[in-house]
Amino acid sequence: NMQATNFVFLELLLVFSSEGAFYGYYLAHCQFNSPGSSDVVFVEQLYFNKILLGQYNSTLGKVVAFTKKAEEFADMLNKLPRFLTHEMRLTNHCKISAQLANEKLLTAVEPYVWLRSVKAEYSQHQQKLVCSAYDFYPKKIRVTWLKDGKKVVTSTEELPNGNWLYQIHSYLEFTPKPGEKIACMVEHASLKEPQLYDWDLPELDSGKNMLVVDSAGLLLGLLFSVTGFLFFKKKSIERVRVSTTEEIPENNL
Repeated sequence: NMQATNFVFLELLLVFSSEGAFYGYYLAHCQFNSPGSSDVVFVEQLYFNKILLGQYNSTLGKVVAFTKKAEEFADMLNKLPRFLTHEMRLTNHCKISAQLANEKLLTAVEPYVWLRSVKAEYSQHQQKLVCSAYDFYPKKIRVTWLKDGKKVVTSTEELPNGNWLYQIHSYLEFTPKPGEKIACMVEHASLKEPQLYDWDLPELDSGKNMLVVDSAGLLLGLLFSVTGFLFFKKKSIERVRVSTTEEIPENNL
């Protein structure tokens, strides 16, 4: 039972402790790689001052000692039916936990994809696009850039979120060409088929469009300025014309 295990743990610490303080800890692992429970391994380890004294491995079904002094306690535990039954119980619990983790916690999570443009460094002629995928699981994902349907080589940065989810950022630098089709393709276990995210090419010429708009605004401003000036000039001439044709009274002669 657990009381017997704790007693053995404390006894081991007392045996291996030297003068002064001692530091020991117990560590348990539930390890599995596949979605099922066929490869589940339950491991218990006992450390003293960072030295592994003994380990129980469910694959072996017994405790293995790693130091000479720990061999006696390993033999004692392996001969205790209650201890071995307790370890089998913990191993079964590990298998159940592995199945629950796969069904509830390890379900594939679909990524949120954001395609955007950023300022290209050291170049005024190139365009730089970023295709980002956020909050997806599992870690394995493929982000590919397509130019007119053909794959191109790009740089990619992958980062963990710290909450079992991941994010990835892929960068593409290119010189814009009229009529060129660019897309970001994302492949992931959560997606039934690869998803394509097309880049809106008109946005690539936004700088040119702004120049056209600014030029049109400048021309309209000049047009209104010239029209206003001509109108003002015309009114001034009319006022001068009226004052020069005015009759002079005879009594002033």
